[in-house]
Amino acid sequence: MATTKVQLFSIPVSDQDRSRDFYVDKLGFELVADNTMGPTQRWVQVRPHGAETAITLVTWFETMTPGSSQGTVIESDSLDADVVQLLDRGVEVEGDIQNAPWGRFVTFHDPDGNGLILQETTGAGA
Repeated sequence: MATTKVQLFSIPVSDQDRSRDFYVDKLGFELVADNTMGPTQRWVQVRPHGAETAITLVTWFETMTPGSSQGTVIESDSLDADVVQLLDRGVEVEGDIQNAPWGRFVTFHDPDGNGLILQETTGAGA
Protein backbone atom coordinates (compact mmCIF):
# COMPACT_ATOMS: atom_id res chain seq x y z
CA MET A 1 0.00 0.00 0.00
CA ALA A 2 1.19 3.48 -0.78
CA THR A 3 -0.91 5.35 1.79
CA THR A 4 0.62 8.46 3.34
CA LYS A 5 -1.84 10.01 5.80
CA VAL A 6 -5.37 10.20 7.10
CA GLN A 7 -6.93 13.06 5.16
CA LEU A 8 -10.19 13.33 7.08
CA PHE A 9 -12.70 11.46 9.16
CA SER A 10 -16.37 12.05 9.93
CA ILE A 11 -18.12 12.86 13.18
CA PRO A 12 -21.91 12.37 13.19
CA VAL A 13 -23.92 15.41 14.27
CA SER A 14 -27.58 16.40 14.32
CA ASP A 15 -27.17 20.11 13.50
CA GLN A 16 -24.28 21.13 11.26
CA ASP A 17 -24.56 24.85 12.08
CA ARG A 18 -24.43 24.24 15.84
CA SER A 19 -21.57 21.76 15.46
CA ARG A 20 -19.61 24.01 13.10
CA ASP A 21 -19.94 26.87 15.58
CA PHE A 22 -18.78 24.62 18.45
CA TYR A 23 -15.69 23.35 16.62
CA VAL A 24 -14.78 26.80 15.26
CA ASP A 25 -15.82 29.15 18.09
CA LYS A 26 -15.32 26.95 21.15
CA LEU A 27 -12.39 24.74 20.05
CA GLY A 28 -10.73 27.32 17.81
CA PHE A 29 -10.62 25.11 14.72
CA GLU A 30 -10.52 26.64 11.26
CA LEU A 31 -13.43 26.25 8.89
CA VAL A 32 -12.08 24.51 5.78
CA ALA A 33 -15.35 24.21 3.86
CA ASP A 34 -19.08 24.74 4.25
CA ASN A 35 -20.64 23.88 0.90
CA THR A 36 -23.94 22.51 -0.32
CA MET A 37 -23.97 18.96 -1.69
CA GLY A 38 -27.17 18.69 -3.61
CA PRO A 39 -30.57 19.84 -2.39
CA THR A 40 -30.44 18.41 1.16
CA GLN A 41 -26.82 17.92 2.23
CA ARG A 42 -23.85 20.08 3.22
CA TRP A 43 -20.14 19.39 3.39
CA VAL A 44 -18.89 21.01 6.60
CA GLN A 45 -15.18 20.45 7.20
CA VAL A 46 -13.08 21.78 10.09
CA ARG A 47 -9.57 21.18 11.43
CA PRO A 48 -7.14 22.48 14.01
CA HIS A 49 -5.10 25.35 12.56
CA GLY A 50 -2.19 23.97 10.57
CA ALA A 51 -3.31 20.33 10.83
CA GLU A 52 -3.32 17.99 7.85
CA THR A 53 -6.20 15.83 9.05
CA ALA A 54 -9.66 17.40 8.93
CA ILE A 55 -13.07 16.46 10.32
CA THR A 56 -16.32 16.41 8.38
CA LEU A 57 -19.43 17.08 10.44
CA VAL A 58 -21.95 14.74 8.85
CA THR A 59 -25.70 14.22 9.08
CA TRP A 60 -26.33 11.83 6.20
CA PHE A 61 -24.93 8.46 7.29
CA GLU A 62 -27.82 6.42 8.72
CA THR A 63 -25.42 4.10 10.54
CA MET A 64 -23.64 7.02 12.25
CA THR A 65 -25.91 8.25 15.02
CA PRO A 66 -25.15 11.76 16.32
CA GLY A 67 -23.17 11.40 19.54
CA SER A 68 -21.90 7.90 18.75
CA SER A 69 -18.31 8.91 18.03
CA GLN A 70 -16.06 8.50 21.06
CA GLY A 71 -12.32 8.82 21.60
CA THR A 72 -11.31 11.47 19.06
CA VAL A 73 -7.95 12.70 20.34
CA ILE A 74 -6.86 16.30 19.80
CA GLU A 75 -3.21 17.04 20.60
CA SER A 76 -2.23 20.16 22.54
CA ASP A 77 1.15 21.82 23.03
CA SER A 78 -0.15 23.61 26.13
CA LEU A 79 -2.86 21.61 27.85
CA ASP A 80 -3.21 23.87 30.90
CA ALA A 81 -3.74 27.00 28.80
CA ASP A 82 -6.09 25.20 26.42
CA VAL A 83 -8.24 23.89 29.28
CA VAL A 84 -8.56 27.42 30.67
CA GLN A 85 -9.56 28.64 27.22
CA LEU A 86 -12.15 25.86 26.83
CA LEU A 87 -13.66 26.70 30.22
CA ASP A 88 -13.70 30.43 29.37
CA ARG A 89 -15.58 29.57 26.17
CA GLY A 90 -18.21 27.58 28.06
CA VAL A 91 -17.01 24.05 27.29
CA GLU A 92 -17.58 21.64 30.18
CA VAL A 93 -14.60 19.37 30.74
CA GLU A 94 -15.05 16.19 32.73
CA GLY A 95 -13.08 16.54 35.94
CA ASP A 96 -9.50 17.64 36.28
CA ILE A 97 -6.53 17.03 34.03
CA GLN A 98 -5.57 13.35 34.24
CA ASN A 99 -1.99 12.06 34.22
CA ALA A 100 -0.89 9.01 32.24
CA PRO A 101 2.51 7.45 31.47
CA TRP A 102 2.40 9.04 28.00
CA GLY A 103 1.20 12.51 29.03
CA ARG A 104 -1.85 14.36 30.35
CA PHE A 105 -5.45 14.73 29.15
CA VAL A 106 -9.00 15.92 29.74
CA THR A 107 -12.23 14.71 28.19
CA PHE A 108 -15.28 16.63 27.03
CA HIS A 109 -18.15 16.33 24.55
CA ASP A 110 -19.44 18.26 21.58
CA PRO A 111 -23.10 19.41 21.55
CA ASP A 112 -24.29 15.97 20.33
CA GLY A 113 -22.31 14.01 22.92
CA ASN A 114 -19.43 12.91 20.70
CA GLY A 115 -16.52 12.23 23.06
CA LEU A 116 -13.33 14.24 22.61
CA ILE A 117 -10.00 14.01 24.37
CA LEU A 118 -7.59 16.92 24.58
CA GLN A 119 -4.12 15.63 25.39
CA GLU A 120 -0.56 16.78 25.75
CA THR A 121 1.80 13.93 24.93
CA THR A 122 5.07 13.76 26.84
CA GLY A 123 7.66 11.08 27.54
CA ALA A 124 6.99 7.50 26.49
CA GLY A 125 4.53 7.22 23.66
CA ALA A 126 5.29 10.67 22.30
